[in-house]
Amino acid sequence: MSGSKLAEPKLGVRAAQLNPSATVAMAQRVIALRAAGVSIVNLALGEPDFDTPPHIREAAKRALDAGATRYTDTRGTAALRTALADHFERAHGVRFGLDELMVSSGAKQMLFNLFQVTLDAGDEVIVPRPSWTSYPDLVSAASGRPVLVDTTPESGYTPSLAQLDHARSPRTRAIVLCSPSNPSGAVLAAGPLTEIAQWAAQHRITIIADDIYRALSFHGPAPSVCRAAHEAGADYVIIDGVSKTYAMTGWRIGFAAAHPKIIHAISDLQGQSTACASSISQAAALAALTGPQDCVTEMRDEFARRCKRLCALLRGLPDVRLPFEPLGAFYALPDLRAYLGAKTAGGETIADDKGLVRYLLDEAHVAVVPGSAFGAPGFVRIAFAASIPTLEQGITQIGAALAKLSR
Repeated sequence: MSGSKLAEPKLGVRAAQLNPSATVAMAQRVIALRAAGVSIVNLALGEPDFDTPPHIREAAKRALDAGATRYTDTRGTAALRTALADHFERAHGVRFGLDELMVSSGAKQMLFNLFQVTLDAGDEVIVPRPSWTSYPDLVSAASGRPVLVDTTPESGYTPSLAQLDHARSPRTRAIVLCSPSNPSGAVLAAGPLTEIAQWAAQHRITIIADDIYRALSFHGPAPSVCRAAHEAGADYVIIDGVSKTYAMTGWRIGFAAAHPKIIHAISDLQGQSTACASSISQAAALAALTGPQDCVTEMRDEFARRCKRLCALLRGLPDVRLPFEPLGAFYALPDLRAYLGAKTAGGETIADDKGLVRYLLDEAHVAVVPGSAFGAPGFVRIAFAASIPTLEQGITQIGAALAKLSR
């Protein structure tokens, strides 16, 4: 039987507002090339290459054997939310009640839920850039308007109060802060963070603290966005999860701490969509939060070693600048603008970072992500969530491909 011959459908306005994720698109391209037999060094995906620690996997097996395979409370099991209350108190010095805590199928779903229940059409959310690709689209999907504020390596990728005042309007509802940051690895210093929190409190702007990389700070604990907001008297929401900290990306567990009214609204929305997160994954997340934390330290320290090695390799490439050395997470953002306008051996002009990334994938067989996807055109994001030998191979192949360009 041939094609379905279905009639051309009419999509809603929101569908036209959504853009495909640049990181997901690159991951899918890598999968397709590998399926075709091409050997690809993947430095694009923000996914730790470590296995989920054994004690967490064992907890999931025990949950299966105990028959914990049914629906839970939409907000998450009481045991997991109690562990979250302890977790947030240790991390931020603030104790949340169970009615202020919520579990979802990943931090991305939690952000989606949050914007859906807190934004009206035309409400604005300030997003300092470079930033994770999904923030603007998640805001747009809720009929909100992302207001993008460009920062620089020289400022530590920290927005100034003057920039924030310029971006603010009567429709501003929130600002998103991610520290350590994807894609730059920047960490908000205590002084500027306090100033931003006081600014948000003054203007009644909610701080959304994306803490997904909080535990992966290389030079001691990153200053707590939550604590700064709490002390300034600002409204705030914490978004976090187990994906990056515990190498549990596929388990899909995220969580939030917020005012009970927000949690109640998110619970209602989630109850009409995915309902509860996986019961087995919740059991694993409980073990992650309450079990030994040596694994977190070991992975963080390994990311720090990889960071230093990658930075040294990048600085060894002609005309590749690294204006900011990551302080956390597992991403670097080198500047390759010197190669824009160069020509390939076939005579093709590389007009922008998207073209450069395509060239590196085709010629070097290395996958990275264009910086323009994060608000840093001419840069590329390189994930050092891969081993040092893999990083060395990838950068060597990138260097050889760049050397073939004529400028």
